[in-house]
Amino acid sequence: MNRPPANRSLSEVHGTVETNVKGGLFRRIMAFIGPAYLVSVGYMDPGNWATDLAGGSRFGYALLWVLVMSNLIALLMQSLSARLGVVAGRDLAQASRELYPRWVNLFNYLLAEIAIAATDLAEVLGMAIGLQLLFGWPLVWGVALSVLDAFVLLLLMRLGIRKLEAFILALISVIGGAFAIEMVLAKPVASEMAAGLVPSIPNSEALFIAIGIIGATVMPHNLYLHSALVQTRKIDSSEPKSIRRAIRYNIVDSAIALNLALFVNAAILILAAAVFHKNGYSGVSEIQDAYQLLEPLLGKSYAPVLFAVALIAAGQSSTVTGTLAGQIVMEGYLYLRIAPWLRRLLTRLLAVVPAIIAVSVLGEAITGNLLVLSQVILSMQLGFAMVPLLHYVSSRQRMGDFAIGPWTKAAGWTSAAVIVALNIWLVIGEVSRWLSEAPEHAAEIRWGVVPLLCFVVGMLVYIVVKPWVRPIQRRTRAALPHGAFSEISEAKEGTYLNIAVALDFTDADVKALRHALKLGGKSAHYLLLHVVETAGAWVMGDQIRDLETHEDQKILNQYAEHLRQRGYHCDVLIGFGKARQELPKLVRSRTVSLLVMGAHGHRTLKDLVFGATIDAVRHAVHVPVLVVR
Repeated sequence: MNRPPANRSLSEVHGTVETNVKGGLFRRIMAFIGPAYLVSVGYMDPGNWATDLAGGSRFGYALLWVLVMSNLIALLMQSLSARLGVVAGRDLAQASRELYPRWVNLFNYLLAEIAIAATDLAEVLGMAIGLQLLFGWPLVWGVALSVLDAFVLLLLMRLGIRKLEAFILALISVIGGAFAIEMVLAKPVASEMAAGLVPSIPNSEALFIAIGIIGATVMPHNLYLHSALVQTRKIDSSEPKSIRRAIRYNIVDSAIALNLALFVNAAILILAAAVFHKNGYSGVSEIQDAYQLLEPLLGKSYAPVLFAVALIAAGQSSTVTGTLAGQIVMEGYLYLRIAPWLRRLLTRLLAVVPAIIAVSVLGEAITGNLLVLSQVILSMQLGFAMVPLLHYVSSRQRMGDFAIGPWTKAAGWTSAAVIVALNIWLVIGEVSRWLSEAPEHAAEIRWGVVPLLCFVVGMLVYIVVKPWVRPIQRRTRAALPHGAFSEISEAKEGTYLNIAVALDFTDADVKALRHALKLGGKSAHYLLLHVVETAGAWVMGDQIRDLETHEDQKILNQYAEHLRQRGYHCDVLIGFGKARQELPKLVRSRTVSLLVMGAHGHRTLKDLVFGATIDAVRHAVHVPVLVVR
């Protein structure tokens, strides 16, 4: 095994939950409980509701067994994802980066981002539909409001991963409670439900819906998410006993959480079977239709309200975890780390902007088609998440004694083959439907969509075969986002001969000058820099002759004269305009070997208002920059 020393997944909460707790078995298990609940919301998101409603309303309880089988496959894949995070200390994106060449990983990254955006699209639309049903808001309002979820997630992450888990668990409780009440009101027949657990496919339409249920069950972003979330638990990676315990308890966590998700999905299908199918409403597949029919069929005014509340909770919880998955994919594949609020906002906008455009241009009736489209996109990406996971956890070179055994391998690859085959069938069915319903666009579909799908299938075949044909050796660099260790040659003694010091006439000036003088001594030449940032200076530049410019020049000369009296060689140089733009120009205009700057001390809001001068300057100059606090 080779656990990475750097580039920790979800670094802000990595290893923050203590698992070595005193007490009985219950307390030890509770230390690990949590990650699977964040994952489970992806299995009950609004994207799954349409297929469950369609299956229950058209075929009663006959497809209930499909949900159970899908849940068993999901449990297997999520347990393997958790094993990857616990044993190897990597998330799935990092693991894939080790297995494949850079160009393949770039393709995987783009596909993963598209899949997460598609997932987010379904969740955003689901929450917007719930708000519309409950409060009568236009869909565009609900979609736009979902942007705030990015900041809710940021706040919860700052409070700690346990607070985020508690928030998601509360939303799951709302969903489960709402459907528990709906089940009591619907009064399903137990014997008919039991008959639905016997595998059967009534006709070709039922097969298509069954494929949709299976295809929407194992969510690709959940595999990335789970492998990262389990790393929030602090375990002794050098102790096999500790690793085995973590694997065992994470399987327990997954079993409980995914069975709750199974209850919600089964409840939706059972509700549709007991209420709609039983009363002759076999064409209910739209969420809005189900909402409208619940009250007259159940005779309770609060039945549709509970349905809408559960939908909002499902959308809210799923959007939070989907945004988190976007962070994991970006950092894991690209090692790209940007400000958390900006990263999460960008992830959310990838779903919100297309949804707003589609709803505004095509109308609110397009939501059903958008939900179906999101599931087709997910179907295309699923294999690209499952195959690298199976390759990695099967490798003794990477997993050591914790590599999965032959029976688990067989179950995993069989599940992957079944799901990928069914998803390909689903995609082919959708493309065929597009050709029949829009013959005027047949040329674009045949010469645009079909070749693209063939390319995607070809990439999937390559990803399956590559590790078997020519296994890629473990690369040290893969675990180090800033490159591998390089030997340092013996440094020559000497000092910086030309040191520029940026002064802004604050308390930081004295500290900056002291550090500069210690580095250069009296043999160096010092260049004192200052930028006049008045409105007049921005407009008139060095032609400005106002009082502030005169005073700034006077103070700068006083600094220089004081240093000269103490035996130092120095000059002054003044600029006009914005400091972040002018300071690099001043440095480039002279021979400078080191720039010394005092930190202004701005944080958060002030940085947004005043700008981060130091960051802008250090990226714009080609000399070392010393920041003094």
